[in-house]
Amino acid sequence: MNRLNDKVAIVTGASSGIGRATAKLLAAEGAKVVVGARRQAELDALVEEIEAAGGEAVAVAGDVRLEDYQKSLVANAVARYGKLDIAFNNAGTLGEAGPSTTVSEAGFADTLAINLTASFLAAKHQIGEMAKDGGGSIIFTSTFVGYSFAFPGVAAYAASKSGLIGLTQALAAEFGPQNVRVNAILPGAVDTDMYRGMNDTEVKQAFVTGLHALKRVATPEEVARSVLYLASDDASFVTGTASLVDGGISITRS
Repeated sequence: MNRLNDKVAIVTGASSGIGRATAKLLAAEGAKVVVGARRQAELDALVEEIEAAGGEAVAVAGDVRLEDYQKSLVANAVARYGKLDIAFNNAGTLGEAGPSTTVSEAGFADTLAINLTASFLAAKHQIGEMAKDGGGSIIFTSTFVGYSFAFPGVAAYAASKSGLIGLTQALAAEFGPQNVRVNAILPGAVDTDMYRGMNDTEVKQAFVTGLHALKRVATPEEVARSVLYLASDDASFVTGTASLVDGGISITRS
């Protein structure tokens, strides 16, 4: 349907999982996409796939923790495509896990740097460009963990991802008058490398699957469709939300 014709988007964490699926979907819907992650080879392969399908994309590899990298993503979008309309700040990490009394200060800080501070730095430079052209849509990837449900041993992850919800609300309130919409998606379990790393046995996967009302985990493509909605004009009156895309894990007790 090409809901994003003439739109320009940034997608971070694009080398795999939700980010990769979303970059492909946004491009298929007509957006020109700047894809970011640490791994150049994976980004180059993604750009080839997008271009082979008739889309437009450019890869910019780097570390989301660095403000200069966040600046370069925006600069590349503007230099190559003339503007910025959409940003999916999706890069993230599970971080140092285990009993909270054993988590190192450095591990906790690094998890916040990747999951929370990097998103702030991204939005800091994205908002100005969006406002120049009449507004835009920023989407963060948070999680149900630490919002409606919690697991032991992931305090850094839960704290950093919960912080994104506060950031979402603050930015939405501050920049709504410039028509910059800011929302967060809160996925349930998604069949990605991170999910399989956390749940590396059939018993663990069965347990997590059973927590969901739908009794399955999501595909990255399913989550990408929720991002597409928030990025598109279909969500023109949606801002400041923590949007659950969680298969019912937040409401299931059986």
